[in-house]
Amino acid sequence: MQSENLQGAFLMMAAMALFTVSDTVMKLLGGELPMFQTLLWRGLVISGVLFLLARRAGAFAAVLSPLDRRLVALRAVVEVISTWFFLQALYHMPLANLTAVMQALPLTVTLAAALFLGEPVGWKRIAAIVIGFLGILLIVRPGTEGFGLHSTYALITVILVTARDLATRRMSRSVPTFRVAFWSMSSVTALGAIGSVSETWVLPTAGQFGLLAGTASCLIIASLLTVMAVRRGELGFVTPFRYTGLVWALVLGFVVFGDWPTGLTLLGAGLVVATGLFTLYRERQMKRAARVAALGRP
Repeated sequence: MQSENLQGAFLMMAAMALFTVSDTVMKLLGGELPMFQTLLWRGLVISGVLFLLARRAGAFAAVLSPLDRRLVALRAVVEVISTWFFLQALYHMPLANLTAVMQALPLTVTLAAALFLGEPVGWKRIAAIVIGFLGILLIVRPGTEGFGLHSTYALITVILVTARDLATRRMSRSVPTFRVAFWSMSSVTALGAIGSVSETWVLPTAGQFGLLAGTASCLIIASLLTVMAVRRGELGFVTPFRYTGLVWALVLGFVVFGDWPTGLTLLGAGLVVATGLFTLYRERQMKRAARVAALGRP
């Protein structure tokens, strides 16, 4: 199991690296191509691949309950809105700052699951969530010169992605993953197609097409690696390696864009990551205690 855990950890780190590379490429393209057209070109590639994978897996043949159909639709709508806010923040914020804010997702999902799904959350995890939110405040620093509209967009993105994950959690286990992913990406591609009508059409150069294909490939491979990682190793061991994405964002943000976070931003990022790791650790402990209690029942 130890060997499988290490393999899962390496797969997760590779996935986070690819996700960050994809964000870096999108930020680069943001200064060269209209946003909606970028979404359209990238989405066509990803949607095509997901359609083939879903069809091969028989995902479209599954019969969904009315509730699951509504949840799939809700997730797709939220995916569209969160993508717009994320890209607006990505184009105007340092990569590491935005990535650090997004690291709050384990905290926000834990809190939202407690508030809306009734999942148990002890006082220790509540305290960790509060400290994590203080870390976010250090990153965005409301009321200072560095806080602007796009910092707000980053926070809105966290809220929207949390809602998306809650909708996913409410779905039945029988809902095919590829089907959910396909409809979400197709919805984002439709946003690109509709939005591109308002933009002056720009035909990408060969190099830009290469970057678009590259970011699409990174997203597809990273998503597959994430699935492989959580299936190869224990979830509690593998999941914390998601935070290596922040390291990649620091490196790429400095090398590609010349950005380096301030000391307060790094401190805030450290608080968010530390409390996120603690939250994952406590969740793992609670699940282990529940298994032991179940085994001890007559």
